[in-house]
Amino acid sequence: MKMPFLNNKQLEKSFHYPEDNIPEHIAIIMDGNGRWARKRGMPRTVGHKEGISAVAKIVRAAVKCKVKVLTLYTFSTENWKRPKPEIEFILRLPKEFLSIYLPDLLSNNVRIEAIGDMESLPAYTREAIQYAIDRTRDNDGLQLNLALNYGSRHEILNAMKGIITDISNAKLSLDELDEQQFSGYLYTAGIKDPDLLIRTGGEKRLSNFLLWQLAYTEFWFTDVLWPDFSEKEFLHALEEYSQRKRRYGGI
Repeated sequence: MKMPFLNNKQLEKSFHYPEDNIPEHIAIIMDGNGRWARKRGMPRTVGHKEGISAVAKIVRAAVKCKVKVLTLYTFSTENWKRPKPEIEFILRLPKEFLSIYLPDLLSNNVRIEAIGDMESLPAYTREAIQYAIDRTRDNDGLQLNLALNYGSRHEILNAMKGIITDISNAKLSLDELDEQQFSGYLYTAGIKDPDLLIRTGGEKRLSNFLLWQLAYTEFWFTDVLWPDFSEKEFLHALEEYSQRKRRYGGI
């Protein structure tokens, strides 16, 4: 059953968040779907499907908290190593999620974007994502980035190839190249680096996610498996973030 997106009055009344020092950009590694299902004696695909509800909850919470950018690690370049039936199931989930929630995303001014190697994805995934991108293009609220077929090392290598090509064609001078220009060759060009990274599921590693962009990001890890990750957990992460002092190497 479809859950309400932002029309839950009970949630509105009980929803308290630190209004000062809200992270502008939050990135999330959504880990633990398979383990969630296994603990219940169910196929891994059930966990992935249940994860859709968690995505809806956290997008709703991010809108409420006035987060500007939310980037979700949806499918990595390493995920192709999984069994084919599981891969196909995962890659059909964006279409299912958008078919249910796109009207709510539109009404709440959410804009959909995608980062990653989209060309290698099946047509049904690409078409669903592109349709959502086109429909939400004019929205100027929360930017929801879906990292699909994304791998940070692949991204950095592609950036280097683009830089070498532009230098060879005299479109870029090696002496002009700096961090800001390099960032312009990444999938995330024009997007502020994440202020906060959340990883669910108990693991404490980056798993080839936004390696360049996370240089000065605050990390927050939880043992909670992604399907169980709630608005309460999300607010807990924001509360801890609000108490941290970011020095960027200074004093």
